[in-house]
Amino acid sequence: MLRLLMVAALTFSLQAILANAGRAADPADPKGLEFFEAKIRPVLVQHCYQCHSTSGKKSEGGLLLDSRDAIRKGGDRGPAVVPGDTDKSILLAAIEHTADLKMPPKKERLAKEVLGDFAKWIKMGAPDPREAVAAGFVAPVDLATGRKFWSLQKPIAQIAPEVKNADWPKQKLDYFILAKLESAGLAPSKDAEPTTLLRRLYFDLIGLPPTPAASSEFDTAIRADGLDVAIAREVDKLLGTPQFGEHWGRHWLDVARFAESSGKEANMAFPYAWRYRDYVIDAVNADIPFDRFLTEQIAGDLLPFENDTERARLLIATGFLALGPKNLDEADAQQFVADVIDEQIDTVTRAVLGNSIACARCHDHKFDPFTMHDYYALKGIFGSTRTFFGTYVTPTNRLGGDPLPLPRGVNLPVFHQGVTPQHVAHLKQQLTDLKKQQADGMAAIMKAARTGEDTEKAFTLTDALRIFWATGGIEGQLEKVDDEGQPLPLTMGVLESDKIGPARMLDRGDLKKPGDRIPRALPAVFTISESFAIGARQSGRLELAQFLTHPEQPLTARVMANRVWRHLFGAGLVRTVDNFGMSGQRPSHPELLDELAVKFRENGWSLKKLVREIVLSRTYRQSSQYKAAAFRIDPENRLLWRASKRRLTAEEIRDAMLTVGSELKTDRPAASLVGKEIGDGPISLIGLNPKIPKDLDGMRHRSVYLPVIRDRLPDVLELFDFAEPSLVSGDRETTNVPVQALYLMNSEFVTARARGLAHRVKLEVPDEAKQPTRAFTLCFGRTPDDAEQALAKQFFAATDDRDKAFVAYCQALLAAAEFRNLD
Repeated sequence: MLRLLMVAALTFSLQAILANAGRAADPADPKGLEFFEAKIRPVLVQHCYQCHSTSGKKSEGGLLLDSRDAIRKGGDRGPAVVPGDTDKSILLAAIEHTADLKMPPKKERLAKEVLGDFAKWIKMGAPDPREAVAAGFVAPVDLATGRKFWSLQKPIAQIAPEVKNADWPKQKLDYFILAKLESAGLAPSKDAEPTTLLRRLYFDLIGLPPTPAASSEFDTAIRADGLDVAIAREVDKLLGTPQFGEHWGRHWLDVARFAESSGKEANMAFPYAWRYRDYVIDAVNADIPFDRFLTEQIAGDLLPFENDTERARLLIATGFLALGPKNLDEADAQQFVADVIDEQIDTVTRAVLGNSIACARCHDHKFDPFTMHDYYALKGIFGSTRTFFGTYVTPTNRLGGDPLPLPRGVNLPVFHQGVTPQHVAHLKQQLTDLKKQQADGMAAIMKAARTGEDTEKAFTLTDALRIFWATGGIEGQLEKVDDEGQPLPLTMGVLESDKIGPARMLDRGDLKKPGDRIPRALPAVFTISESFAIGARQSGRLELAQFLTHPEQPLTARVMANRVWRHLFGAGLVRTVDNFGMSGQRPSHPELLDELAVKFRENGWSLKKLVREIVLSRTYRQSSQYKAAAFRIDPENRLLWRASKRRLTAEEIRDAMLTVGSELKTDRPAASLVGKEIGDGPISLIGLNPKIPKDLDGMRHRSVYLPVIRDRLPDVLELFDFAEPSLVSGDRETTNVPVQALYLMNSEFVTARARGLAHRVKLEVPDEAKQPTRAFTLCFGRTPDDAEQALAKQFFAATDDRDKAFVAYCQALLAAAEFRNLD
């Protein structure tokens, strides 16, 4: 009976599993096209086009790689790429050097990460935009055409449309929803039950389930003051809790591609990234206006400040620009800098504008009105910026990135150790000696070259590497302390560079083919009345931030309002939340999106006010009940005739398990596992540290405080569709796969939470007969019906070990679909 109960609770839809298994992306899917532009096209341009493109006037082996048709047709050996089939894709074998044909020829094999990107791209179906992405698609031919596109028009306040059922709307936004429903011959669903609505509000606003006490208070408030008043009071209470910032801050951390390691092959820890995480949570809780929030992250180091505390906060905010993945194993320092800048351009434009201008690195944007001139004008801005990310040279990575010191007077927590003044002096002497050895070695090489002697014997490669690595390690130690050996508070972030000026246009993005200098400027397609002249001694980041948050900027408020809508309804009014360009989807309710964007600005860019308005709407209050007639007309629920059922996020599932067992620690932990235990070492060595749990989930604090290590996430985050921390991610996927069921059945974390729930229930309800009902209510926010109670009684009657059976019963509840889904 125990197995039957567990299987009943853990059963996943076979159809859903089969639908997810081996599924290839739609070749015209915007995410696939973005992946191609970010990961595939630049590699083809840099390494392949010289010998395999029409513009290069070469076709070695009859192979062209500069169009979708050509790469699939292939050359003398057959198709270069077979969508969905890595084994038959000759291009992949060639770049992996597993075939007799090795590409690029006479060069080292491309980086492991690049090979992985090509394999992933092929498995996705090899989406390739180098021809029309969809029927009827026409790319803009000039700026004037591009400026007419819907998302590049300034949003304007809208008049609420007339509706037949005037008693239904509660907020202005409801009129826009109802008008579309009525025009389609549909009606909204009835209101959700109060218990369902309360659970929805709690998870949507703070990411946690309501407590039994909160449910009781809500019922009392409804009876006393009515549903409208009770909901408004509950929403205001939740908006004022610190848990709101933890939950909604995590949404922005997805967009900011927050992570605590560099990723890629070296994958070094970022020991100070946690400061940015905490900054975001605090900023959301303080409801810092979104325009100011953006400005602090892009140009916080350039803003005025009243004291050291504010200065430190603003420097930490600029961690937004420093957090991206970095190839610390890159042999070419110039290429590394160019890639960091490219990643910053991509992050800022995609996160704020819902468009990636980084797609114009090697060519004018293929879909949207952004040119290479726009790209290199922005590159000058970020190229005039110095990025601090806090790693140092070791045998594992070739490149260091100094940490950014914070004001000493703030008394911020520091987790690296201090040293004695004598040790500081000793380190400095070592550094001087190493630099002298290097200088002497170079002099010996020059002398040997002049006299015809063997230069390798004068100063060996081993000597050079020894000095290089030793120097990096000593510099890394000295960067953490002052001259007296006292630990310095450090962070990730940016400052103005010593070298400020324009960037050169690069032919196809190739550093070896520089062209004209491009003055620093903002994208030409935007027509804003105010001038944003960039001074000769400024990077231009502050002007960029002012441009992005200007009232006439058409995208910033729209994109953010849409992100908020997506988190409250499961899908954005524009479903491609990170793509407001021509290859993205069009809004289902364009007038409503305009209205929300305008109101967002007029209400002081307040996130809390925007969230409040939406959740107090009648639209948000609807039941998720299925209606066959409505489904036939609008199967995707784009018109919002009901609330869409949603699976909880990975963090919500984990936090809810801790909550129902009264195990969740609600205080903020100091720093993070990375900052305290891993430091600035390589991620590959964390398995040797006994203080680090094997699955990285060794605490009972909220999941937002779990370590986010690129390519090594905690199990629960990895399995339940955590955002890819190397990319701007405003819309997580939701999968339904067998390994999730295995985790819920076998994970030590889940079984421990089941024991915690059982322990709590036994303390609160001594009567064994009532314990199953109490556990059920804690997990689902409702009492079990007669059939569910009968099943529980049957289960307990069939066991001799009641304590063991009750833990198993609790685990079945935690693993049930109702626990991890939201109506």
